[in-house]
Amino acid sequence: MPNSGPDFDRERRVAVAAAEEAGGLLRRRFGTAYCLRTKGESGDVQVDLDLASERLVLGRIRRHFPHDRILSEEAGLLDAAGERTWLVDPLDGSNNVAIGLPAYVVGIGLCLGGAPVMGVVHEPVTGETWHAVRGHGAHGASGPLPGPDPALPRPGPVVAWTQGYAVERGDPMAVALRAVLELRCRRVLQLWAPLLGWSLLARGTIDAFVGYRAEGVDLPTGALLAAEAGVELRTLSGAGFRPGFAGDDSGRSYVAARGETLAYLLREVGEATRHVA
Repeated sequence: MPNSGPDFDRERRVAVAAAEEAGGLLRRRFGTAYCLRTKGESGDVQVDLDLASERLVLGRIRRHFPHDRILSEEAGLLDAAGERTWLVDPLDGSNNVAIGLPAYVVGIGLCLGGAPVMGVVHEPVTGETWHAVRGHGAHGASGPLPGPDPALPRPGPVVAWTQGYAVERGDPMAVALRAVLELRCRRVLQLWAPLLGWSLLARGTIDAFVGYRAEGVDLPTGALLAAEAGVELRTLSGAGFRPGFAGDDSGRSYVAARGETLAYLLREVGEATRHVA
């Protein structure tokens, strides 16, 4: 990606340090987590490590940027004046951790006027960190992230899937989308950790990501990481998609891929949505 606009270097460094500190805590205490409560009727859970990780991350952000607004997964909105909003998911994959599955990440993003400008994803299991700044590309320890191959794989693409917690189990659109993906793709991954899916896509490990009424707190961070790695973001109807955290979740449905794979998925998804409509 061309270098243009602010580099948000200080914000990125603070976010990386916060995510890696929280990741160290999560890694050390994995296996001892206990569930504090369930959230509504969706089956989502909150574990003690959610709160422990959040305290570390919020402490660093508030110390370095005391006048910025923060929207965090557990604490909610810590309001402030101005157009800068930090997005914090201190443990993306709580449901995985609760059952002892080591698939989880820490995500921290910064939005300016509602649009993502900086994002960091840290995976405690491997110790890897990936980060992106708008207009400056996406990077990891080994350098720029390549994104997925634009060519459609012969056996079909490997696709990650996510849906928001407010989506009911029998939602007709969700059912139709999952069905067409299972039929037309080689693999459909339901990771229970959307930021992990975004990092896989940005690294080119998977071919695409499809979301339906996705959660807002982690969407901008992950979408920026993928977009800066060359991934195209579209709505289910094929229009340009702008990832945001505010507003109704009906505006947070997307297909993220490149080239032939993107065109293929938009055709399949479009057919599924027309049948539901």
